[in-house]
Amino acid sequence: MPSENIKGPAKMFHLHSPQLLQMLEKSLRKSLPESLKVYGTVFHMNQGNPFNLKALVDKWPDFKTVVIRPREQEMADDFDHYTNTYQIYSKDLNNCQESLTTSDVINWKQHLQIQSSQSSLNEVIQSLAATKFVKVEHTQCILYVTPETARKLLPSLLETKNLHVGYGTPKAINEEMFKLSSMDPTHAALVNKFWHFGGNERSQRFIERCIRTFPTFCLLGPEGTPASWSLMDQTGEIRMGATLPEYRGHGLISHMLAVHTRALDQLGIPAYNHTDKANKIIQRISHNLHHIAIPCGWNQWNCEPL
Repeated sequence: MPSENIKGPAKMFHLHSPQLLQMLEKSLRKSLPESLKVYGTVFHMNQGNPFNLKALVDKWPDFKTVVIRPREQEMADDFDHYTNTYQIYSKDLNNCQESLTTSDVINWKQHLQIQSSQSSLNEVIQSLAATKFVKVEHTQCILYVTPETARKLLPSLLETKNLHVGYGTPKAINEEMFKLSSMDPTHAALVNKFWHFGGNERSQRFIERCIRTFPTFCLLGPEGTPASWSLMDQTGEIRMGATLPEYRGHGLISHMLAVHTRALDQLGIPAYNHTDKANKIIQRISHNLHHIAIPCGWNQWNCEPL
């Protein structure tokens, strides 16, 4: 099909058609791992777009900056930063600054989150936030991909790091006591209670939506309720995993992560997750499962109008 002759960056342009979104996914693949958070989101937009997101670029087809965000009607609550979340990838930080300054693609009047696999965006976001009178909190974490995702999408990373190809073995669990199952929306309150970024009504609604939308896994304990679980967010990232305190130390989260990542690998879905730099337990589990830390890392900027 002929490419659309779109010029920018005075306004960012919405890529409406399925063909353009597929072209965007293919192009972002060439910019991995820096584009991973945006690539993962666009991948799922091309699988039915369950979170009703839209992709905007500074120009097409030779874009430099991509912003993924919900449609306006989804962002009705100015205080719901779980929904009001943007994913950004840029090949040119000056272009990114200009595109975000001269367009209304980000609604700075709302409580919002910006996510990216590029820590280099920090200066751009902090500078923009200062001009918009917005308080920013930047969180940086370790970003992991599975060996299978790396083999398919990042073969050069495996070669340069001389890393394991194939799955590591999780710690064995008591399969008589713990039964594999999937999460139900009624479990959202339990997940919300233990989610580091959650603990409120808005996060619980977001968790319910994630459970309804993407593959989830849990291990049911002796009481028949989840003892350990693993979910996915709107970008397709494995998130919100936890184990009840009374069942920790039994290898449940390791088992959960192994089951979830293998299931995604078998479905051809990119499998990735992040963990806090202080969370040595998940880092050790990720190492044992042969998950690969991506050099660019996981970044989130929480923004609140002053």
